[in-house]
Amino acid sequence: MITLEQIQARIAEVIRQSGMSQTAIAKYLGISQQAVSAYINGTNMPALDTLANLCKLLDEDTNYVLCQE
Repeated sequence: MITLEQIQARIAEVIRQSGMSQTAIAKYLGISQQAVSAYINGTNMPALDTLANLCKLLDEDTNYVLCQE
């Protein structure tokens, strides 16, 4: 069974490995830098549309981020 914590860890991983700044990610997604920081720290989850756009921005497979592979 996939847990929320596993998904949060994957989100943090892909953001960290992207090499993009939190500010650049936030600007592209139309959210605050603090929101991106919360995703990295695992204290908040992105909305589904934000998650889809984050995966698109970072060229990450949503199946990977959602622990489907």
